[in-house]
Amino acid sequence: MSTVLAVIPARGGSKGVPGKNLAPVGDAPLITRAVRECRAARLLTSVVVSTDDPGIAAAAHAAGAEVVERPQEISSDTATSEAAVLHAMGVYEERHRVTVDVVLLIQCTSPFISREEIDGVTAAVLDGADTALTVAPFHGYVWREASATGGQGVNHDKAYRPRRQDRPQDLLETGAAYAMRSAGFRTERHRFFGRTELVRADPARVLEIDDPHDLARARALAPLLDGGRNPIAGGGDSDRFPRFRGFQDVRSFSDFNDFGDYLPTRADIDAVVLDFDGTQTDDRVLVDSEGREFVAVHRGDGLGVAALRRAGLAVLILSTEENPVVAARARKLRVPVLHGIDRKDLALKQWCEEAGIAPERVLYAGNDVNDLPCFHLVGWPVAVASAHDVVRSAARAVTSAPGGAGAIREIASWLLGKELNAS
Repeated sequence: MSTVLAVIPARGGSKGVPGKNLAPVGDAPLITRAVRECRAARLLTSVVVSTDDPGIAAAAHAAGAEVVERPQEISSDTATSEAAVLHAMGVYEERHRVTVDVVLLIQCTSPFISREEIDGVTAAVLDGADTALTVAPFHGYVWREASATGGQGVNHDKAYRPRRQDRPQDLLETGAAYAMRSAGFRTERHRFFGRTELVRADPARVLEIDDPHDLARARALAPLLDGGRNPIAGGGDSDRFPRFRGFQDVRSFSDFNDFGDYLPTRADIDAVVLDFDGTQTDDRVLVDSEGREFVAVHRGDGLGVAALRRAGLAVLILSTEENPVVAARARKLRVPVLHGIDRKDLALKQWCEEAGIAPERVLYAGNDVNDLPCFHLVGWPVAVASAHDVVRSAARAVTSAPGGAGAIREIASWLLGKELNAS
């Protein structure tokens, strides 16, 4: 499998629109919109945000991106996007000990960039092109001022006005997405080389934010163009992603310097909600001759739950099955349980409201399709390694351990680190 990396350059300074990359459009800041479309693209391996601004780093991390701190020497107004992409790609390769095959430059100042466009330029390079970019049909007559002769036609002869259908098809570079074969990009240090494939985008969604008027237009269009589009699945609830909450208040990069596989920490989470069957067990049930059911659980998971409780995290077991085994395990772990629940998402939402816990501060661990509604509700949906393919695809993080084999202890180690390992 090819390693495909998307890099979103996002400096903190902007003269035309101060704080532009954190400017809210629709339900989220520009940087968040770009990250979530990248995460929804099918062909990407990872998405990295290159920034010199801690607020942008915080927003990118909250949306699920890895962050690379951009050095000062390539953070000025004159620095190129290519320099930022080359630097971020090098850091990513060293951090993960991989070689990137295809690298993308994604501009978050195109607020209506889509996952389809991202996959389109990626597929073009994977299919043999050296570079690719998004373009849109353009039918305008372009003029340029000339001091001696007045206005001059650029893409037409001003003395000849053919009908639109009689003119060659012009294509406008959208500025949203570019893909490059990484080896050639390292050599040429430019986004266009070799054979360049043009990937057509919807002209109605083409908009680049360069000044306050562009931003106002984007905000007016967002209700029409966003619709009910789900950040990951293409329809439905958008509450999976946290709303804009003033990321400019973050002062330093100390919490955002190495995100690895985007694993949560204690600073991200106020509550851990656990499915039972297939998550705390291996999904097998032993039934004796009298119909009594037996399951196997992992002692390490019990240790992990105890550590989470000691750390002050709220813990809940939420299960569709109404089974004495589930209740007995909850008593053993000294945590509350809701079982025999048909609509787990509704029960979880009510529990959050009663406990005063924001859903975006909840980690939910599950393994099967009946967990997906809860995934869409919380900020940190986590799948165990043995989960259904669809569930793993929808998760923000996946454990290396399968259900019933220490997956919950692994989650606890993400959140508590040395505190758990020393217990």
